[in-house]
Amino acid sequence: MGTHPIYGQCEEGILGAYQAVSEPLVSIIMRSFNEGWALRDTLPALRAQDYTNWELIAIDSGSTDGSVELLDRMAPRHLIRLAPEEYNPGRVLNRGMALARSHLGIFLNADATPQGPNWLRPLVAGLSKPGVAAVFGRQVPRPDCCAAFSHDYERCFGPERESAGWPHFFSMASSGIRKDIWLERGFNERLQYSEDDEYTRWCVARGYRIVYEPDSLVMHSHNYTLPQVWRRGFGEGKSLAAVWPRFSSNDWTWLRTVALGWAADAWRDFRYCRRKGRLGEWPATMRIRWTQRRARWAGFYAGWSEYRAPAGESLALPPVWASPLR
Repeated sequence: MGTHPIYGQCEEGILGAYQAVSEPLVSIIMRSFNEGWALRDTLPALRAQDYTNWELIAIDSGSTDGSVELLDRMAPRHLIRLAPEEYNPGRVLNRGMALARSHLGIFLNADATPQGPNWLRPLVAGLSKPGVAAVFGRQVPRPDCCAAFSHDYERCFGPERESAGWPHFFSMASSGIRKDIWLERGFNERLQYSEDDEYTRWCVARGYRIVYEPDSLVMHSHNYTLPQVWRRGFGEGKSLAAVWPRFSSNDWTWLRTVALGWAADAWRDFRYCRRKGRLGEWPATMRIRWTQRRARWAGFYAGWSEYRAPAGESLALPPVWASPLR
């Protein structure tokens, strides 16, 4: 038996039916690749949510570490298995949204572990507000996260987050979007990085709002090697060129973007490392920032040549926005 504040004593089945009506179905879309180490915490945290009316759509990209077996034990509504070479971020996200029965699609990376039972509810509440196209929650780094990336999480999600003043910021690792807006135009499949950034920029250009929900908390971080830093930075720079709001690349100079930008990064990281008692990590942060700056600069001009130069100045919107793939 259960107790309801209005109906009093009631059978569990009746209570469950009431909750299903009061809590709309939510579709949780999870991407995974060899992240069994994290799924062992993420999946139990998902089961423990106080918002219980959800379905799981899991898409695995060729894991060989037992991830698929862990996901299968969750009895997902859909468990899609792809070969690693089939993975395209926009295509995978679009497939998950197409399978979703709910009008609310919630994204949770396999290695983004909810912290407490109230991870899901704030995302659903934020996404249900009028005019909101997407929401994203707060992230904190794992205890072993190196100083450079820990500092990034503080700047993006900390109590006085700098990202609130940036022209645009969004993170897909723990987030949600509305399906009716997605049906107008899904994630662009031409991009290998920053597909979430490109999609939410398009939403803002259409007059929709993007909302940050700090009460929805996950633990999520990566310690990238320098080659991984270069690959990611290059990809993000290339994607940024596709959505750059101006029809000129003059803002991206070696002096401004790489040299002066790196000096500013180094100074910010120095202050962070000193404040956190991690000065011994500062030289490593400088190497990471130097790699990031050069990679983004190179990636931006590669993307400009691919996306922007052929289009010239004839489009009212950047070319990737103007011709999305679905």
